[in-house]
Amino acid sequence: MNKLAEDPNLWNDPQKAQKLMQERTSLEDALSGIGKVEQELEDDIGMIELGEAEGDEGVVKEAEAALKTLKKEVARRELEALLSGEADSFDSYLEVHAGAGGTESQDWAQMLLRMYSRWAETHGFKVEVLEESEGEEAGIKSATIQVSGHNAYGWLKTEAGVHRLVRISPFDSNARRHTSFSSVAVFPVIDDTIKIDIKESDVRVDTMRSGGAGGQHVNKTESAVRLTHIPTGVAVVCQAGRSQHKNKAQAWDMLRARLYQIELKRREEKAAADQAAKTDIGWGHQIRSYVLQPYQMVKDLRTGVQTSDTSGVLGGDLDDFMAATLAQRAFGTPGADIEDVD
Repeated sequence: MNKLAEDPNLWNDPQKAQKLMQERTSLEDALSGIGKVEQELEDDIGMIELGEAEGDEGVVKEAEAALKTLKKEVARRELEALLSGEADSFDSYLEVHAGAGGTESQDWAQMLLRMYSRWAETHGFKVEVLEESEGEEAGIKSATIQVSGHNAYGWLKTEAGVHRLVRISPFDSNARRHTSFSSVAVFPVIDDTIKIDIKESDVRVDTMRSGGAGGQHVNKTESAVRLTHIPTGVAVVCQAGRSQHKNKAQAWDMLRARLYQIELKRREEKAAADQAAKTDIGWGHQIRSYVLQPYQMVKDLRTGVQTSDTSGVLGGDLDDFMAATLAQRAFGTPGADIEDVD
C-alpha cells in the first residue's frame, strides 16, 4: 500500500485514492499498536527485574500496574481485529426513540442519548446532533446523532435494540417503581465509493419547523426535512443545518445509509433475529435491562454480562458490553437462555 500511495497517478481517481489511504491508515494503526504493545511489555518486564534486583518494591508495583493496563489494551485490540465487517470502520448514525409511556420513556431516551454521547467522547469520537424532538414535559421523543471516528459503526452496531429501565420515577408523586423502554437504531455513514440508487418517486419529502434549543431561526422557518422511503417505510429527519437545502442533502445521505444498513443486515447470519428484536419497543424485546431500584444492576440479555456499577454504565462505560457482544458474534452464542433481572 505504501508503494501504491507513492504512485503519482493515484490521485487521478480521488475516490480510489481516498479509499486506499484510509485502508493504509487503518493497517498502520493496527501494526503500530502491536509494536507499541511489544515494546511496553518488554519495558515493564525490564522494570520489574530492575526493581527486584534493587529491592525497590515501588518500582515493581508501578510496573505491575502498567502490565494490567497493557492487558486491557491487548484485549481491546484483539476485539478490534474482529471489526472486519464491510462497514465496521465507517462513522455511524445512532438514533434513539422513546417507547410507550410518555414522559417516563422520553426521559429514559434522553438518558440513553447522553450515555452514548459520553461513550463516544471518552473514546475520542466526534459527536454531532442531527435531529432532536423534545418531549412535552421532559426528555426527548427521538434524536439522531452522528458519531465520527475509526470503527465507530463497528462498536456501536452492538447497541441496536430495545433498552429497558426500572427505577423510582421522578415524575411520580407517589414514588412508585416504573419500567420504561426506548429503542436504539445504528447504521453506518457511507461514503461516495458506495452507490445506493433510490428512485425519487419512491421518497416522500416533508418540511417542518425545527425543534429543540438554539438558534434564532428555530421554530420560525420550515428548515427541518423528513424523507420517507415508501417501499420500506424507512424515515429519516434532519434539522441540524440552518437551511432547508443543507438539511435535505444530509437527510438523503442518512436515507442512503439506512437502506445500505438494511442490505448489510440481510447478509448477516442473524439478520432475522436482530430485526425481530427491534419490532416492538416493549416487554420481551429488550437486549439490556438497567435496574436502579430496589437494587443496582445492568444486565445484557444476549451475553449475560452484568454489573452493579449503574452510574458508570449510564456515564458511558459500555466497553465490556460491546466487547462481549462482538466476541459472541465471532465465536458463537451462549448455550443457555439468559434470565432478565426484575
